[in-house]
Amino acid sequence: MSVLSSKTIATGLGNDRPTLVFLHGFLGSHQDFIHLTTQLNQYNCLLLDLPGHGKSLGLPDRTYTLQGAAEAILDTLDQCNIDRPILYGYYMGGRLALYLALRWPDRFAAAFLESSSPGLATLAEQSDRRQQDKRRAQSIQTDFSEFLNKWYQADLFKSLKTHPSFPEILDRRHQNDPNELARSLLNMGTGSQPSLWPELRQAKIPLHLIVGTADPKFCAINQKMQHVCPTAQLHAIPNIGHNLHIEAPDAIVEIILNNKLSSP
Repeated sequence: MSVLSSKTIATGLGNDRPTLVFLHGFLGSHQDFIHLTTQLNQYNCLLLDLPGHGKSLGLPDRTYTLQGAAEAILDTLDQCNIDRPILYGYYMGGRLALYLALRWPDRFAAAFLESSSPGLATLAEQSDRRQQDKRRAQSIQTDFSEFLNKWYQADLFKSLKTHPSFPEILDRRHQNDPNELARSLLNMGTGSQPSLWPELRQAKIPLHLIVGTADPKFCAINQKMQHVCPTAQLHAIPNIGHNLHIEAPDAIVEIILNNKLSSP
């Protein structure tokens, strides 16, 4: 049994308010979502550090896989006595939230997926991505600062780099343990996860797909997800990039509150 490091925000778990469980992206931690919770006082909020991030370090090898991380989240929810919460996941955390929602639909009420995907559709794409992830993991361990510089040069993060909070975000990223991040990337990266595209057709709980229109790659992915998945609803925020919870927090809060669900 593995339990993840977490932070609870609100007046205690176990009352009649629904619980939102936040899953951050690669390089992140629970701190990435604290600013959102100040506007979500209708919920209890549980913010997790995923394996290899924040204070969830030195865990068993299995925990650094998608399956193992999912089981650790379920163990953490059981320890906190949380029944059928609502998931919110960004990027890597969104892939993990989707995995949980599809594989354990009886454990969750709904999922909000920000700038996320069901993984790569073909074995060839997965193999290519695993090789890329191996190179990136080596780069992380060789020169972490240089890796971060290159990582944030990607088009996905173009708008984030102009955001006033980017220096603070970058400083938090530098506080990570490079060896732990490499473990996460090698075993939980997009290349290592199974394709969830076929399972989308059998989704049983509401999936809210959140993208920014200035992020054409993930707009296209999520449009396809909406077409395939009978329970999916697409929320496209105009003129916003990949990192919506930083660039458009008010819009994220509005989407959550306008689609309010109560955990049974």
